[in-house]
Amino acid sequence: MPRIRIALASLVALALVGTGSAFAVTNSTTAKAKTTIVKVKASEFKFVLSQKSIAKPGKVIFKVTNTGKITHNFVILSGINKATKVLQPKQSTTMTVVFKKKAKYTYECTIGEHAEHGMIGTFLVK
Repeated sequence: MPRIRIALASLVALALVGTGSAFAVTNSTTAKAKTTIVKVKASEFKFVLSQKSIAKPGKVIFKVTNTGKITHNFVILSGINKATKVLQPKQSTTMTVVFKKKAKYTYECTIGEHAEHGMIGTFLVK
């Protein structure tokens, strides 16, 4: 299982090279559709999300902060396969994800065995 996670993390990292994952956020709504902002705190060895679901498919901006003492990242799997950069302690970044269908989406930290130690969960799109 760890080899699969490492391979997946490598593929995600390669896909993100040069694409940039940080976005400035000035407003949580747009004229077309509502954007949800979810604050994510990463620490040893857990994630704390300000909310774990949204009422319908749409755009979510994950504002991820490493409140721990070692590096972490935040990756949405389940067909989305989008990741933040590796965050040093006290660093923050944002990651925008457009959820197109109702489902449970797995998220985790793909560094080392962090997921096996508890840095894993599900985000629900109702």
